[in-house]
Amino acid sequence: MKDQPIILFDGVCNLCNGAVNFVIKKDKKSRLKLGAIQSEQGQDLLKNYGLSTSEMNTFIFIENEKAYTRSIAALKVSKYLGGLWPMFYGFIIVPKFIRDGIYNWIAKNRYNWFGRKDQCMMPTPEVRQRFL
Repeated sequence: MKDQPIILFDGVCNLCNGAVNFVIKKDKKSRLKLGAIQSEQGQDLLKNYGLSTSEMNTFIFIENEKAYTRSIAALKVSKYLGGLWPMFYGFIIVPKFIRDGIYNWIAKNRYNWFGRKDQCMMPTPEVRQRFL
């Protein structure tokens, strides 16, 4: 698992679940592993990287044994997707305070705009091996 990048996401967030489904479709080579922040494995990884186990306002991208959050995490994920999505990594030139400001605004409002589930999503049998 150390060699494979991991996305940890808020498993009850509808926006996050939609993003995970998008990643599953666009990561045709199945290079990314996925896991809910709320899962036991997700909580263990957060502890290992010194991240909060109670805050759900960002997703975490773990690559080469380093954890990334907020906009940098999203930009790093884009490099693993098919089509033109890797070009989005070019937005790394936008100052972090602007990128993260937009990210934080969306994260703060995501439950109001997109809703939330009562429990984490259960992956279908076809994609279960992609999850932690």
